Parts: sequence; C-alpha cells; structure tokens
Amino acid sequence: MRLGEGVEWAIHCCTLLAVLPDGAALPAARLAEYHEVAPAYLAKHLQALRKAGLVAASPGRNGGYRLARPADEITLLDAVLAVEGDRRAFRCTEIRRCGPTGMPAAAYRAPCGIAAAMHRAEDAWRASLDGVTVADMVREALPALDAAALERGATWIESAITKRGAP
Repeated sequence: MRLGEGVEWAIHCCTLLAVLPDGAALPAARLAEYHEVAPAYLAKHLQALRKAGLVAASPGRNGGYRLARPADEITLLDAVLAVEGDRRAFRCTEIRRCGPTGMPAAAYRAPCGIAAAMHRAEDAWRASLDGVTVADMVREALPALDAAALERGATWIESAITKRGAP
C-alpha cells in the first residue's frame, strides 16, 4: 500500500493547527509556507479535511484554518480517510476463477483466502491509526524538539495566525 504525500501534509497541518491558541487560525498560504509545499496542492487536501469535518475554514482577511474538533478527537485514520477515501487498498478480482481450472462463482463457497488475509492486515493497520490522535502527535513531537526549535516555531506561529473577530 502506498499513501500519497497529501496524507503526510494533512497530518502535519492538523498537528500544527492543534497548537494554535483559542480563536486563532492559519491561512492556507501560511500553512503551505510553513511546510514548503505547493499552495494549490495543499489547498486541495485542506478542502478534503474540511469536507471530512476535521478542520474548519473561515473566509476573509482574518480567516484561515483551525481544527473543527479537539485534537484528541481526530485520529490519524480520520486524516487518511479524508485524503485517500475509504476504499480498500486490496481489491480482489477473483483471479482464482480464471484459467484452465476456473469454475463458476457458485463453486467457491469460501471467500478468497488471499483477499481475507489482506483485509485482516488492512483492518489491523486501520485500527492502529484509529488509536492515534492528533493530540498524541503533538505530545510526541514537542518533547523531541530542542528549545531553539520550539522558540522559532512559536515565533513563526504568532506572526502567521489570524484571530477571529480581529479588526
């Protein structure tokens, strides 16, 4: 299975939005700047996050993105599904029914063992991601940064945020 880079971008954006002060938002252009990614491409993923109810967007000069729910209620699986969709990674084409030994579908009473194994593995992967929240990512990331990096990040965020209701 290969996930697009949009999943990484989406989770990083959610993690950054999780540390904003109450009432603050970050414009899409500033999120793209922070991560050095193409603004138009990031906007597509931010819209997917918005459509999934993970982020909220406010328009206008003081607009931007913020989390739509608390960070401890947004899982990594939520972000993956928002960007990639919920279609299964493995799609069985029932190749076992092809070729010289193939039989009609009715001859196969049990589901394909390969498909069943792949689906179990994907279910375990999804369950693992569903057990990790954006808040967990923040708790894991912050202690790993040195004091200078934390200060630099805080200064950048303060310069980039917009406040709802600001003049």
